[in-house]
Amino acid sequence: MCSPPIATSSTKQKPLPLGALCKAVAISGVTLLFFYIFLFDKSSVNYQLPSNLFKTLEESFPAATSPLRSSPPTNLRHIVFGIVGSMNTWKAKRPYIEVWWRSNVTRGYLFLDRAPTPEFLPWPSSSPPFRVNEDFTRLKGYPQVRKLVQVRIVRTILETFREGDKDVRWYVMADDDTVLLVDNLVEVLEKYDHEKYHYIGMNSECVKSNFDFSFNMAFGGAGYALSYPLMAAVATKLDGCIERYPYIWVSDFMLQSCLADLGVALTQEKGFHQIDLHGDISGLLSSHPESPFLSLHHLDTINPIFPSMNRSESINHLMKSAKVDHSRLLQQTICYHRPSNWSFSISWGYSAHIYETIIPRSILRRPLETFRPWVHNARAPLYMFNTRWPSNNPCEAPHVFFFESIYQNNTIEGRQIVTTTYSRASQRGLPPCSSSGNHSADFISKIQVQSLPAKRLEARGIDCCDIVYEPDINTAQVIYRACMDGEIIA
Repeated sequence: MCSPPIATSSTKQKPLPLGALCKAVAISGVTLLFFYIFLFDKSSVNYQLPSNLFKTLEESFPAATSPLRSSPPTNLRHIVFGIVGSMNTWKAKRPYIEVWWRSNVTRGYLFLDRAPTPEFLPWPSSSPPFRVNEDFTRLKGYPQVRKLVQVRIVRTILETFREGDKDVRWYVMADDDTVLLVDNLVEVLEKYDHEKYHYIGMNSECVKSNFDFSFNMAFGGAGYALSYPLMAAVATKLDGCIERYPYIWVSDFMLQSCLADLGVALTQEKGFHQIDLHGDISGLLSSHPESPFLSLHHLDTINPIFPSMNRSESINHLMKSAKVDHSRLLQQTICYHRPSNWSFSISWGYSAHIYETIIPRSILRRPLETFRPWVHNARAPLYMFNTRWPSNNPCEAPHVFFFESIYQNNTIEGRQIVTTTYSRASQRGLPPCSSSGNHSADFISKIQVQSLPAKRLEARGIDCCDIVYEPDINTAQVIYRACMDGEIIA
């Protein structure tokens, strides 16, 4: 803002008007600016903008109106699996792989520490084709490597890529004691742009495991997915990362460090299950998060997931329901029978619980802590999720039923109905819930659940259900249907 001229006693000339003075100052400033631009010596400037700056920016940030490239939907043939195994344990782990591997359909390789012994030859088509891991002793950082077996594991990424498979969008890496739900994997990976860098997986269930390594790391036992361009990029950098981080003694952490150096962060998918747990994990599987079930790891460190079977039989039994309706597998549905004050919690294809009182969904979605943490003396907080303590209170303890059988039939309208049957594991051994109006469920020995095939989890929404039973019949029927407005509130 221009200030008026200050008059003095010696000033005889009439002062310029205020507007004229401001105009003169402005003209002088503009003149000096042009003088500076055209006459200033450019050779004295230390930094100049590159002449192709705007062209570079245009190439880096294309116009928003440019058309997106379209490609057909991702299918199983777009995925290559890299499985880490060992000849010392292959005999015991083989059933876990063969339950999900599909001959002439799935693509991938089992990487072993040494060639198979004669008892495993000829190699069957029911298992992935095997490869023997490369000798990595030539690496510069080899003498400093703390855990040689972990370097072998992480380099399986590089060796899987070097197989040179064509038309690949995703690489999925896992261990030989991991069961994968490949159809659900396809549905999940289809959500992501395979032409961009993606590192998709999940951390551990236990706080200590994540604290020891990284909360931003995909645990490799659970499995993780790398998009093709990211796999190509990390394949050129991996040996350098091993030499840079020879003190890292866990392969998953080494990979995460390498990817972080490339500027890539983990995208979490809750359906990958590391299972850093011990004991009975039925409480966890009976309250699965609302996301597709993708994997199950550490099967040899937990109890069989069905109490009347061994581990291998249990996994084969679970896959019976997966083959019929993979999207719905382990998805929790909660509904109520108001006349009896009963709450039903169904983990489809796995278990069913009846509670003799009305319990809100917010509580039933927390897993019952039937399991123990990976480290027995770990301090609380133990888990990455909230749990419920098992209880001997008859109003809080469930009647537990496990998946028994599945069959399909058509209705008059030609719609396919899937019926799963769940049988009581054992008598609860508690008196009935004493709350007013509640009824005992001791006489129920089976639960039948009827549903339409889910097709895709994200498309089906939240299920509600109707419960049908007669007091003198030992089977309760649960019929899935769409929820009505306001019904999902307990």
